[in-house]
Amino acid sequence: MLIQNIKVAVDAVVFAGRGHDRQLLLIKRKNDPYKGMWALPGGFVEDDEELDTAAMRELEEETGLKVNAMTQLYTFGRVGRDSRGRTVTVTYYTSIDSPMPVAGADDATEATWVPVKDISALAFDHMEMLQMALERL
Repeated sequence: MLIQNIKVAVDAVVFAGRGHDRQLLLIKRKNDPYKGMWALPGGFVEDDEELDTAAMRELEEETGLKVNAMTQLYTFGRVGRDSRGRTVTVTYYTSIDSPMPVAGADDATEATWVPVKDISALAFDHMEMLQMALERL
């Protein structure tokens, strides 16, 4: 019998605005790995939870932002992408008209909107997620 030790996570790519004024919602990580670094909101899926529900729950828990729907972007599962162990993450994205008030909570010390043009580094493989979401828009 094969027993896997793979975690499933979700990440949320949330844009506000359009064009050169487009902003991305980021959180500052409270815990290792990448403690203190900017990252996309996200976390682990609960055993009895649908993937899209998990993405919206994590987004709300870490930033206070509640959305009604998100679109699945891509599944990232490169071995070694998370130092805590084998983790496959399903990334979701959405876009809102303008930035809404946010605040860091749960696993995030801060949450803020950052102009996309100003982002040069993110935790994990989140830059790759951002680039893919921008291409999809």
